[in-house]
Amino acid sequence: MAKKTVASLHEGSKDGRAYTKVIKMVKSPKTGAYSFNEQMVLNEKVQEFFKK
Repeated sequence: MAKKTVASLHEGSKDGRAYTKVIKMVKSPKTGAYSFNEQMVLNEKVQEFFKK
């Protein structure tokens, strides 16, 4: 039943397909440990996200 509910949410709008989940490793200058920066970004802005 959950599949039917989820499928019905995607029928009308296609806005969710305009976004991509991006994950970038960021090194802390203080400790040297890595952390992950996760964001939902527009498909056109993915390259800009990784250039920062």
